[in-house]
Amino acid sequence: MSRAVAFLCLAFPALAANPADWVPVRWSSTDTKTLSLLDKTPINCLLIEWQPANVPALSGFAQRAAAQGIAPLAVLRPGGDTVASARAATGAKMAGIVLEGDFPEGTASGVRGAVAGAPVIELTARNQMKLGGSDPVIGTYQGVWAGVQITDNGKAKAAPSGAAWIDTNTGFLRAVRAWGNNAVWLGNLPPEHTIVTPERYMQMIGDAGMVGARWVVALDKDFSDRLFRQDAPAVRDWKRITEILQYFETHRGWRNLQPGGQLAIVQPASDGGLLSGGILDMIAVKHTPVQAVPPQRLSQDALRGKTMAVNVDKDALDAEQKAVLTQFTRAGGTVLTGPPQWKDAAPTDKNRITLDDAQLKRIDDMWHDMQAMIGRKNLGVRLFNVSSMLSNMLVSQDGKEVYVQLVNYSEYPVENVTVHVLGEWHHAKLITPDGKEKDLEVYKNDEGTGVDIDAVGVTATVRLE
Repeated sequence: MSRAVAFLCLAFPALAANPADWVPVRWSSTDTKTLSLLDKTPINCLLIEWQPANVPALSGFAQRAAAQGIAPLAVLRPGGDTVASARAATGAKMAGIVLEGDFPEGTASGVRGAVAGAPVIELTARNQMKLGGSDPVIGTYQGVWAGVQITDNGKAKAAPSGAAWIDTNTGFLRAVRAWGNNAVWLGNLPPEHTIVTPERYMQMIGDAGMVGARWVVALDKDFSDRLFRQDAPAVRDWKRITEILQYFETHRGWRNLQPGGQLAIVQPASDGGLLSGGILDMIAVKHTPVQAVPPQRLSQDALRGKTMAVNVDKDALDAEQKAVLTQFTRAGGTVLTGPPQWKDAAPTDKNRITLDDAQLKRIDDMWHDMQAMIGRKNLGVRLFNVSSMLSNMLVSQDGKEVYVQLVNYSEYPVENVTVHVLGEWHHAKLITPDGKEKDLEVYKNDEGTGVDIDAVGVTATVRLE
């Protein structure tokens, strides 16, 4: 046994790091010279397509990467003998396996049994994710490409709430993270036949990072080709992209903070909780802080600090879960129970991750009901001049610190942003990706405390104490 452990330590030197702390990027080159592009970045994990015909190059690259403290993972897709491929990949010094796609049942367990303790990460369809499981990392290959949605006439599409519609994965990721403390990877690729600016890559990182997840960075072919040959503009843009990665990894403790605000959404995963563009995203576009609560996690602790709860599908709750909401109302909370037409049954097409036309109509109806309940109330924080942004509110365990995270989905900085936070706060700082912290003047208002921000680039965070 001791000899086996010693062998594993030699074969997989990068495994000293917890997979939950891996910062992943898809890497299409096996040229060891490209590893220099990872210097002074937080990237410590590379997803590499497994190519049996290219084993010597993959093995040499994997060993060099591991020597630099970077975990090279072999990406396997459905088809062929997956278990044999996994054995071959770990034999070629790959530090672990990524199963990307929809594999036959039992494949993952078979691979785990074959690779002698090397990590196996599954990137599945959303509805196949092992929510609440013990795996250190769970993930999906399905995601929307974040950004302000533009119509054919060049104008921003309007959401049911009337604000500019922002394509985002934040609602889905909130729902997933509400199941436990697993690290969550979002593995969607850049859209094809589209020019992707550096800002769009940074927005994708911010979109996931703001709610405590990680986007598996994936560069389009043109950009990666230019980057690997050390094209100066590509290297410059790469540094800007990795700066946003560094920002969220420097502050990785934010992932352990509690969702702030006074509103909770109780929604099963099977009733649209894992779709993008649903009720969580609709509320987020209005910058109302919201906490996702799956029925299986519904408890008095989950509703602590909340004053309102929306029960999307009352028929999905068992007697014990209904009793939690009853106790919540007796303690002074307000519960909005959705009518039958609210139920957002998950689409039968497992490849669909956004709402169909009928579900969009229900969301529009839901918004009117939600608006009647929420109105213009401040349920934790209200923001102004943020039509191209999304936000997230977090609270420290002792309640003495509040963090308001901002991600800007436009191609230009937004100026004169105002933040109104409930409660009396005495100090505020603006934290930005350049590593600086700037003191902000705080002032009292009718809602509690206000701060003004001169400008926000791709992302920034306000910390109040």
